[in-house]
Amino acid sequence: MVSAHTPTQRVAIVYDRVNKFGGAERVLQFLHTMYPQAPLYTSVYNPKSASWAKDWRVIPSFLQRIPFFRSHHELLALFMPLAFESFDFSSYDLVISITSEAAKGVLTKPHTKHVCWLLTPTRYLWEKEKEYERDFFFGVRAIFLPFFRLIKTYLKWWDVTVSHRPDLTIAISHTVADRYKKTYERDVDALVYPPIRSHLFETPQHVSSPFRSFYLCVSRLVPYKRIDLAIRAAQAMRRNLVIIGKGSDEVRLRRIAQHDPSIFFAGHLTDEEIVGYYQRCTGFLFPGEEDFGLTALEAMAAGKPPIVYAKSGNAEIVTIDTGVICKALCVDTLVEAMRTLEQKQWDKKVLQSHAKTFDESACIKQWRKLV
Repeated sequence: MVSAHTPTQRVAIVYDRVNKFGGAERVLQFLHTMYPQAPLYTSVYNPKSASWAKDWRVIPSFLQRIPFFRSHHELLALFMPLAFESFDFSSYDLVISITSEAAKGVLTKPHTKHVCWLLTPTRYLWEKEKEYERDFFFGVRAIFLPFFRLIKTYLKWWDVTVSHRPDLTIAISHTVADRYKKTYERDVDALVYPPIRSHLFETPQHVSSPFRSFYLCVSRLVPYKRIDLAIRAAQAMRRNLVIIGKGSDEVRLRRIAQHDPSIFFAGHLTDEEIVGYYQRCTGFLFPGEEDFGLTALEAMAAGKPPIVYAKSGNAEIVTIDTGVICKALCVDTLVEAMRTLEQKQWDKKVLQSHAKTFDESACIKQWRKLV
């Protein structure tokens, strides 16, 4: 891939935390191919859970000195502003922040251009505020809720203040752009959808699936992804479901599945194995409200139709010929969407052709025009 910067341009990339893998990390991998020499600045770095970053030069903040925090970044909210404001970017020409939290708050000098590729405004402060308190502050943790609410006032003020710091703010979807305007009362500068490598999904991959036919979920297992709806809908339809991914919600999800043999938790898999599951599935279930959701595009690239939620960012790129849009977050509407999917004949070539319009090459062209 051709580099997106001149040999003399000094570039740094900033991300909230490097301790997991998901859609945002795929965006980072894309930027790494464009700016291979750029270091990655972050609050905390856990090499064990972020093996994808092994080829990066990762520069963590002072928070890295406390090993416990490398895997428990959710406890660091109060310190995030200081962590990102402590970095010195005076030697760089371009700083690119990829963020759903505090990385947009870095300080840059006038000669350094700061471009923010915004994943979403900080979830636990704004649109997912109530859900975060419900899902995180339970049991013994509930005693910390009053303290969190106290510091949240400061964090909201800081978050609004630093939203003005980037020279250019790019949203990953219209959904995120709308949230940005609602939260910060200003418009983003541009919109660029994250890309996929569509050709990787065209090469057949072998996988040892426990089922001949099945629906598929590929996701971090966290509450707002609403994998619980996928499990209940699959059970209501008496369909097999393969769930790829790990996360904090796995124990609850396994409890909902109740050892049902038609629900298979595959855990972490290689990219090749994931592609194989995409290629063999009946359809892809994406029931949650997502900022964008690359996995729906990946399903299309494999020639399989996704089911997505109407208020999710990926609903923007689903057409009547490339997927089904679920109008509400409930089991009944998801079941109805699955029935619609099964009653229609899907053209694999149409799905793959649509996915190619969101390939890396198209994203690079947009990026060059803006940056």
